[in-house]
Amino acid sequence: MSAAPAYSEDKGGSAGPGEPEYGHDPASGGIFSSDYKRHDDLKEMLDTNKDSLKLEAMKRIVAMIARGKNASDLFPAVVKNVACKNIEVKKLVYVYLVRYAEEQQDLALLSISTFQRGLKDPNQLIRASALRVLSSIRVPIIVPIMMLAIKEAASDMSPYVRKTAAHAIPKLYSLDSDQKDQLIEVIEKLLADKTTLVAGSVVMAFEEVCPERIDLIHKNYRKLCNLLIDVEEWGQVVIISMLTRYARTQFLSPTQNESLLEENAEKAFYGSEEDEAKGAGSEETAAASLPARKPYIMDPDHRLLLRNTKPLLQSRSAAVVMAVAQLYFHLAPKAEVGVIAKALVRLLRSHSEVQYVVLQNVATMSIKRRGMFEPYLKSFYIRSTDPTQIKILKLEVLTNLANETNIPTVLREFQTYIRSMDKDFVAATIQAIGRCATNIGRVRDTCLNGLVQLLSNRDELVVAESVVVIKKLLQMQPAQHGEIIKHLAKLTDNIQVPMARASILWLIGEYCEHVPRIAPDVLRKMAKTFTAEEDIVKLQVINLAAKLYLTNSKQTKLLTQYVLSLAKYDQNYDIRDRARFTRQLIVPSEQGGALSRHAKKLFLAPKPAPVLESSFKDRDHFQLGSLSHLLNAKATGYQELPDWPEEAPDPSVRNVEVPEWTKCSNREKRKEKEKPFYSDSEGESGPTESADSGEQMAELGSSEGVSRPGLSPPFPLSFSEQSEEDGKRKTKKKKVPEGKEASSSDEDSDSSSSTSESEMTSESEEEQLEPASWRRKTPPSSKRAPATKEISLLDLEDFTPPSVQPVSPPAIVSTSLAADLEGLTLTDSTLVPSLLSPVSRVGRQELLHRVAGEGLVVDYTFSRQPFSGDPHMVSVHIHFSNSSDTPIKGLHVGTPKLPAGIGIQEFPEIESLAPGESATAVMGINFCDSTQAANFQLCTQTRQFYVSIQPPVGELMAPVFMSENEFKKEQGKLMGMNEITEKLMLPDTCRSDHTVVQKVTATANLGRVPCGTSDEYRFAGRTLTSGSLVLLTLDARPAGAAQLTVNSEKMVIGTMLVKDVIQALTQ
Repeated sequence: MSAAPAYSEDKGGSAGPGEPEYGHDPASGGIFSSDYKRHDDLKEMLDTNKDSLKLEAMKRIVAMIARGKNASDLFPAVVKNVACKNIEVKKLVYVYLVRYAEEQQDLALLSISTFQRGLKDPNQLIRASALRVLSSIRVPIIVPIMMLAIKEAASDMSPYVRKTAAHAIPKLYSLDSDQKDQLIEVIEKLLADKTTLVAGSVVMAFEEVCPERIDLIHKNYRKLCNLLIDVEEWGQVVIISMLTRYARTQFLSPTQNESLLEENAEKAFYGSEEDEAKGAGSEETAAASLPARKPYIMDPDHRLLLRNTKPLLQSRSAAVVMAVAQLYFHLAPKAEVGVIAKALVRLLRSHSEVQYVVLQNVATMSIKRRGMFEPYLKSFYIRSTDPTQIKILKLEVLTNLANETNIPTVLREFQTYIRSMDKDFVAATIQAIGRCATNIGRVRDTCLNGLVQLLSNRDELVVAESVVVIKKLLQMQPAQHGEIIKHLAKLTDNIQVPMARASILWLIGEYCEHVPRIAPDVLRKMAKTFTAEEDIVKLQVINLAAKLYLTNSKQTKLLTQYVLSLAKYDQNYDIRDRARFTRQLIVPSEQGGALSRHAKKLFLAPKPAPVLESSFKDRDHFQLGSLSHLLNAKATGYQELPDWPEEAPDPSVRNVEVPEWTKCSNREKRKEKEKPFYSDSEGESGPTESADSGEQMAELGSSEGVSRPGLSPPFPLSFSEQSEEDGKRKTKKKKVPEGKEASSSDEDSDSSSSTSESEMTSESEEEQLEPASWRRKTPPSSKRAPATKEISLLDLEDFTPPSVQPVSPPAIVSTSLAADLEGLTLTDSTLVPSLLSPVSRVGRQELLHRVAGEGLVVDYTFSRQPFSGDPHMVSVHIHFSNSSDTPIKGLHVGTPKLPAGIGIQEFPEIESLAPGESATAVMGINFCDSTQAANFQLCTQTRQFYVSIQPPVGELMAPVFMSENEFKKEQGKLMGMNEITEKLMLPDTCRSDHTVVQKVTATANLGRVPCGTSDEYRFAGRTLTSGSLVLLTLDARPAGAAQLTVNSEKMVIGTMLVKDVIQALTQ
């Protein structure tokens, strides 16, 4: 009998009566028994009468749950303590029950009366915890009890309990969807709650239970917008997402109406002049047509949402920033979307998980709104520490942002990435180079040459990927690249990657007429190794054999039959079927004669070049920031973004009745609070600010008029143009007293000259050169005839603007003097080249024909003189001539709509051009180092003409004078992809020094660099916009072909310059 107590002691029994057991002896053998006293010590602590022990036990149990351990077997011991009077113990018991109530439903039901008593507890935390546990017991029988508890909690004095009630609503709805009507009543009641603690939770319940009931949001819309800034981050994300969908159903599309506004504004303006010319009888018609041209006015509630979410772009939570970004992308006018770019770029400094989600969304945005992210191009450069998936996404964004202006920088980055050790990343980079070459035709040759150089890389995967991309590029212009196809044919012996081998064979088969000698030999080699090849290669070998049989049957007939025989018995049924099909198709027989006649049409049909598109192109139909957008597949519970309505619903549904005694004080307080803050910040981001209600226009008008012109460079150009248009419209509509015209124009010129924008600078110059009344344009509805008669001083010659006088052409140095100066190389700054070629070889070009211009003839020339307004601009002389019988009045440039980066500084308005009279004006154009055309309007008082100026590449630079050593030093820095070399045959007429120098400097605005060798010519210049060096070397050997080399960071400019110079020298 004495063994029994000894056994219990060995097993680690309790040391004394009433004291808990804290551990067991592992050597006792108890670990082999599954149910031996598990958590016995905790059960004893929970059964004791001491609150301190109960609290210690509950802490240990909750800690176990936090570590992921199973504590469900303690449920009976814990649930007994639900009625404990100690609040700390009761809180922890409720935490435990929330976790396990769903698993142990029968035991939890035994304590249902305790939970109901807990709902009446004076402590708000206990009331909330009781409701949380009650909603976690997922048994249909207690649905009425839960419904009653939620209704009571929704009217609780504590916002924390009301928040918990909102959390319980989706749980009850998922348990019994028949309760939807009653739950909607509770949601409607909670939506009217004015506390920030409840707002996010009730909107979440609304989204889960009844997202289609938009009518519940109407009365609470403005309240939610105003509370948004103070709601917790989780609630902000939910509310912003819901308000995005709400706004898409209640407001008109700002982008669609912006385009309508521009069209209507132009028609209204020019139509009014025609109506005025017809006489007073047509004024009624014009007045009747004005309502149809009424400009788009943004709904004040739409503006409220945009204004109240904008400060959240500075939130510390990446989810909130992403939610605001998607709201602006889907709801804001085009001119205002740019503000989200900086915030999204800031998130790229966060963890890699956040970067991944942000970059997915940026990649989608950058396809439609490229200009938004162009100023932040360097933020998407790839770091060596980035994970592969981040690298590939950044590569996607860089490719989307590539354009003619920044492509040299992007390609230089890609050149570095190809040396990476990450093979997946290198393959993606090569594909990105292919996409750039497809999208930007002028760098196609450069990219193709770079990819061909990669074919000699030691890494087989790099070579294979290059072959696949080269194949796609060659499809665009195969006739010019026979040598590359031959080079690829030689690689079939070395490349073992199946996709690359298949691509080479397809190329040789498709363009076998370009390589008639090599193609049969490639087929012979592939026939030898046919049985050992991969399936994808075998299929291309069969294709190659068929095409060669149809084009060169004498040499390849036996080879084709041999390949088809091998394929006939292949293990893969696809290859066997292809062989049988091909044999019947190409080999004439009695039964299949009809098909074999069309074999050439089937096999050798011209195939369209592949379109290399971004994988993110079609993702914008998913709402940005959603899981569906991330996966590119519709996830469960995803709600599609509704389309904009064609007609705006009634905005009065959002009006809330306010007691009379609060109206005045609230409005005054709101004005005092909002006016100084939003008038400053909104001026930066909103040309559509003028679309607000009348009160907001009155409040913000003065501040916006000053802040709009001074836009910061990171904003996209479309934004600055829009804001400038709005600024001009406002100034035109202002009525200035006649006595103060001069002072107002001076103030305008002072304010505008302080800005950094080139367009604004040109406006200030116009204001200084011209009387204010010349620029004033009245609205269409006003009568202008009497106003023009009052001003009689404009007819005096003293007021003739100085710009109307013709600009004298530059003096050309005589040839004898030029020949004398040519030999002087004593100083580094040789003046000869600029004197030899003062005028471009392009000469005067037609801008507007007299027939199209109704008697107005306009030509232009590139003067090659520095433009006084901005040294980065190309100086263009515009020559006007009036060949009609009537004077042409009010010649000026209309508001230009230019591509990103291009800017125009307009010439001062020409008041009048008499019949037979000519005039010359000078305007500056910043082409941004590209040959994109600058499109603008030439306007007179009655007509507008759309014209376009496209510069030759040689006019985009200015000469630089340097010594021979400096030239060689700079040339050494611009090697590799920055060097373009071509060979040419110089005709006998182009062998003298004078002729070569004259032709080169006439083609391109370059300065000659002294050279010690007689047969070598060197020229140097810099691009006007970026100041990038352009170095040109011509090695004119007495015998054989001459060699032309251009070194420049701007590879597009270098490639085009080589073509132009070769054309000039070989003519």
